[in-house]
Amino acid sequence: MNRTTLSLIAATAALAAVTSAAALVTPDAAGADSAATATRRPVQRTTLLCPAPSTSDVAETSYTSYTPVTRGTEGAGKAQLLAATEEPPGGTGAGKSSGGAASGGKKTAKPVLTPKEPGRPAAGNASGADAPALVGTAEGKFAPGWTVQATTEVTVGTGRGLQGVTCTPADTAFWFPGASTAADRTDYVHLTNPDAAAAVVDIELFGKDGELKATAGEGITVAPHASEPILLSTLTGEKQDDITVHVNVRSGRVGAAVQALDDRLGGDWLTASTDPSGSLVLPGIPKDATSVRLVAFTPGDDDADLKVRLASASGAITPAGHESLHLKAGMTTAVDLGDVTRGEAGSLILTPTGRSVPVVAALRVVRGKGDKQETAYIPATAPAGARATSADNRAKGTTLSVTAPTAEAKVKVTASAGSEAGTAATQTYTIKSGTTQDIRLPVPSGLKGTYALTVETLSGGPVYASRMLSETEGGVVGFTIQTLPDDRGTVAVPEAEQDLSVLQK
Repeated sequence: MNRTTLSLIAATAALAAVTSAAALVTPDAAGADSAATATRRPVQRTTLLCPAPSTSDVAETSYTSYTPVTRGTEGAGKAQLLAATEEPPGGTGAGKSSGGAASGGKKTAKPVLTPKEPGRPAAGNASGADAPALVGTAEGKFAPGWTVQATTEVTVGTGRGLQGVTCTPADTAFWFPGASTAADRTDYVHLTNPDAAAAVVDIELFGKDGELKATAGEGITVAPHASEPILLSTLTGEKQDDITVHVNVRSGRVGAAVQALDDRLGGDWLTASTDPSGSLVLPGIPKDATSVRLVAFTPGDDDADLKVRLASASGAITPAGHESLHLKAGMTTAVDLGDVTRGEAGSLILTPTGRSVPVVAALRVVRGKGDKQETAYIPATAPAGARATSADNRAKGTTLSVTAPTAEAKVKVTASAGSEAGTAATQTYTIKSGTTQDIRLPVPSGLKGTYALTVETLSGGPVYASRMLSETEGGVVGFTIQTLPDDRGTVAVPEAEQDLSVLQK
């Protein structure tokens, strides 16, 4: 094999590595060297997975799809959401329903939702317990930054309130601190396979004393184009209030999310914590939170010691009585922080006090009092990066929180055109170092329907963000919170000549 062939193979490998990591690169982290050797180009295809929204017969779910307008994407493209049990156009192999029945082979796939154009949200609805998990694909001009939100309202029963989840790409490993096998909780981990081959998954559960003794959880098969909800309490006989769930894919890939439902406190979706890291940011604790519970876990062999800070509207403070947190290796630790925000929006910042040890974490947030309480979750998240996107925002009840934990940042927030009518609006904000701001949102003029938000980092940072959506039903303030990591709209593509010269040094 000659030198040129070897160089081309090496360049291809480098491109694959850069592309897979692009979603986690912030403007500061990229640096001048990266900018000199690579250009950022719009992605050409995006796949998103949405879990089945509810098992309640009275559930009402809205789906909202949005692609930001991205420079360099003029031309053709399409996007659609299909039931996971449907055979995708041109696909092979029989699908399988989440209940285990075969779909009977190929059949015409009818999209649940088909967006019409970038820059304007598309909305659809589903009712009852039969709404399926969805597999979405976007190509061409619809792919960069494509975001899909599922928002479900459940008026009565376990998990009543507002439940929301941002549909996610498939992956091979997920960490969910904050789940439970307690008697008053009904927690499911939903596994969705977008591919034509079966996926094989292991689920591990870790409690306050280490890994729970499991009666099942190894070698779970998720059939092609299928979704499987796994009730966590069926995997172990141990009942614990706070556990960490680890989903590890042996073969294939899946989308994963935990639906955490409480008999008394409502419920919401718990999405995966960002990859284990020595420092974590959990953004957007509501200013009127009546109870905040931190659940953290270190998956390695070493204990972790963390400094706990709250980035409030007025600056970084240390929560009284919770200056630090010690995590024993392989054991889930939970800490009640009470009404830690005390009337101001805030974000929790976890940093190592000494040697950095990888950690995952999430917050359970409760609003309301007595029998009018509701719950949502905030996992540790990656930075908003170049651009983060939130779909399904309403004229009332939307709150955007942005924090800059280490350095002042300037961000641009755009409210899109409405799904039915309206004109986009944009405004720029400065986020001071160590603070969290609830943004006074720009309002699309003539708004009808839902709208999308994008957050772009213009300078400084990094910044982290989350969106809270609230609705009041029967005196209960239902709410759901979604974090806003980079929307994966672009990837860094090495310049061929520059990349080869670097590899030959």
